[in-house]
Amino acid sequence: MAYKSLLTVLTDPKVSDPAMAQLVALAAVQDAHAEALCLGVDRTQTGYYYAGANAMILQETLERATAEAEATLAYAKEKLGKSGVRWSAEDGVAQIADLGRHVAYRARFSDLVVLPRPYGEGHGAEAEPIIEAALFDGHAPVLVVPDGYKAEGQPKTILVGWNESVEAMTAIRKALPFLIAAEQVRIVVIDPPQHGPERSDPGGLLSQMLARHGVTCEIDVLSKTMTRVSDILNRHADDTGADMIVMGAYGHSRFREAILGGATRNMLEKSTIPVFMAH
Repeated sequence: MAYKSLLTVLTDPKVSDPAMAQLVALAAVQDAHAEALCLGVDRTQTGYYYAGANAMILQETLERATAEAEATLAYAKEKLGKSGVRWSAEDGVAQIADLGRHVAYRARFSDLVVLPRPYGEGHGAEAEPIIEAALFDGHAPVLVVPDGYKAEGQPKTILVGWNESVEAMTAIRKALPFLIAAEQVRIVVIDPPQHGPERSDPGGLLSQMLARHGVTCEIDVLSKTMTRVSDILNRHADDTGADMIVMGAYGHSRFREAILGGATRNMLEKSTIPVFMAH
């Protein structure tokens, strides 16, 4: 079991190094094909086109997006060309309101999408919609790589956030190639429900399922000593020397489009190691 089709979506070379390095490292370990979709984003709001905007201004925004796409493609070709892995790269231009459709289509045919962190200095407004499109519309697992992270092809210690939800189980199933190859997997249960089906053995059935795949598991039952679950997970990741966090991606619908929920957003903002998510 392995990931054979890896995708990254790039819009700005200045913040793409960690994700690109992680993509290459994974492709080498998994013997996978690495694909880079390099997009120039026309950030003009849709309504602007209907407000009588000058044709020269619209042409200028299109030319800027095209130049950005070409520069990003050149960056991707340089990085991938030196990598020694199988790869492909292409560019395109997308209007920011229509960005999700293009990303979701490509993500649908990928085993794993590797993306840079969507928040922080220098990260464009398009970064979050790209993650949302891959997760909620492309139904692909996403590995979000924080700034400054040193790429690693196979994490040794993985934290799994377990709350009995469908989203968490989906993420765990899709992360199996990582979990099977890891030296240790820690199933983290925070304040298990007193009246739930796992009240007497939190995480026990999940541990049993993973063990049958050859996964070396431990169960960590933690108290909710901090307001945010994401803060507890991140602190526990630091304490245990974890290399990756696996968790369900949670969102809610706004105008029939799923967007990242606050807990997921906070995790991506604070984590210093890659976060593997699925919905």
